[in-house]
Amino acid sequence: MKLPEIHTEYANYLRDFESKILQNHSKIETWFRQQWKQHQPPFYGSVDIRNAGYKMASIDMNLFPGGFNNLNPNFIPLATIAAQDAVERACETAKSVLLIPENHTRNTFYLQNVYALANILRNAGFDVRIGSFNPELTQSTEFETALGDKVLIEPLLRTRERIHLADGFSPCFILLNNDLSAGVPDILRGVSQTVLPPLHGGWTTRRKTHHFEAYNQIAKQFADLIQIDEWQINPYFEQISGLNFQEREGEDALADAVERMLTKIQAKYDEKGITDKPFVIVKADAGTYGMGVMSVKSADEMRGLNRKNRNKMAKVKEGLEVSEVIVQEGIYTYETLNGAVSEPVVYMMDRFVIGGFFRVHEGRKNDENLNAGGMVFVPLNQSIPNAGSAQDVETETESKRIFAQWDEMGMARPNADNPDCSSNRLYVYGVMARLSLLAAAIELKETA
Repeated sequence: MKLPEIHTEYANYLRDFESKILQNHSKIETWFRQQWKQHQPPFYGSVDIRNAGYKMASIDMNLFPGGFNNLNPNFIPLATIAAQDAVERACETAKSVLLIPENHTRNTFYLQNVYALANILRNAGFDVRIGSFNPELTQSTEFETALGDKVLIEPLLRTRERIHLADGFSPCFILLNNDLSAGVPDILRGVSQTVLPPLHGGWTTRRKTHHFEAYNQIAKQFADLIQIDEWQINPYFEQISGLNFQEREGEDALADAVERMLTKIQAKYDEKGITDKPFVIVKADAGTYGMGVMSVKSADEMRGLNRKNRNKMAKVKEGLEVSEVIVQEGIYTYETLNGAVSEPVVYMMDRFVIGGFFRVHEGRKNDENLNAGGMVFVPLNQSIPNAGSAQDVETETESKRIFAQWDEMGMARPNADNPDCSSNRLYVYGVMARLSLLAAAIELKETA
């Protein structure tokens, strides 16, 4: 597999960091096993990672991941194993799953994600139906996805404390692929079935700063475990509330926070001999889809925002008004694919890594948010032949060789004897993603 290229100035930093992770592989896996005995992982999640060579860290954790359609279909066997485990944890006797997607059925690429996710669950042996609480959906309707597949979405009904479909389909497990940005609908409140992710994991109540407070605990433990500077895997952050971007309320407090953060980062850069110019990311503390995000290199940029940027920051998905932001240390991405900046996105189900992709954007710089219009997705190992298709002997051998690089947990097998082996970088991505997954487990427990 072709991995992104790393800027030569930062390649040695990255190699040293990867070596440290590989040398501690056994210790790391033992530590994770112990952690999962104490903390139940979320049903699923995706993690955005930034890699500057001298620093690699999760910058966002999505508990309601879309984009399953962007995963390499060859990794469906890994996803199938994970789905079986995750559903059985939710409801030991489950034979069926009721999947509740986002309401925006006009987004055919999102519908392709719903189709892919439903197929993963079906491959795991579950009967899957798709139900929606969208008030505009009054009867069972078949929608066409971006690739021409068909998705049947049915209106949700409720009788006493159970959600069901018109024909009585009412499984013990309900899977949300809707992040509840518009609020928790009454039909979901107080049901007797297991609903995952839990309702308090939606953006109605969830805050990114809560996640990174939990991540602080995990990053410190992990850094102590393998004897590295915690800063290498943990971005600084601060929360600012009481904002009204349209009325310019809280503008000075936000600018002061940016100044504090930039000063803190510069001090660390000086300590490490890093010549980059510090920057921060200011983003809505609740919300997703890359909305309400700014890259900032000076406190003055936050004073006197023009109308365009005020409008950009004032509201996010579902018209949710932004009154709280996270001011987060910016991490450069020095990975490029075909000359365009890229960042890895890792997908997990339960405690398993089930694949991922590189988010690539030709129109963005290495200090900007890549989750924006114009991005493209390059699946991990996209050149692997389709598993289960008619293949010649040579192709089957290649497929087995590639799958041999992945273990039963979905993790790339590290190869300490070959520092340039692509599975080493993939393993490190997986470690970073699982740190964020573990933080999410703690976050959900503490905010329940």
